[in-house]
Amino acid sequence: QVQLVESGGGLVQPGGSLRLSCAASGSIFSINAMGWYRQAPGKQRELVASMARGGSTNYAASVKGRFTISRDNAKNTVYLQMNSLKPEDTAVYYCNAQLYVGDYWGQGTQVTVSS
Repeated sequence: QVQLVESGGGLVQPGGSLRLSCAASGSIFSINAMGWYRQAPGKQRELVASMARGGSTNYAASVKGRFTISRDNAKNTVYLQMNSLKPEDTAVYYCNAQLYVGDYWGQGTQVTVSS
């Protein structure tokens, strides 16, 4: 099993920045990829960014050039740096870990972009 604990959400003005963190524990050697998803009210959960074990990354078109996913292997932590935030980025952001046996999710952290 894998446990994921997110932090870093909050309220920010349009154009501002936030950094989300996701600390993983447990069977981290079994993780094939980690990523961030988000779900806005009334919408389906969608992929924001992901990073495979080898380091390759994938971004949603709507965040490319504004968001950056990174990791610190020593801390077993994945980050999502979010710049130039827009009101449409408002959502609950979830950390995800993909293992062969299935996916694990964090509890979610709220990001609100509003003036």
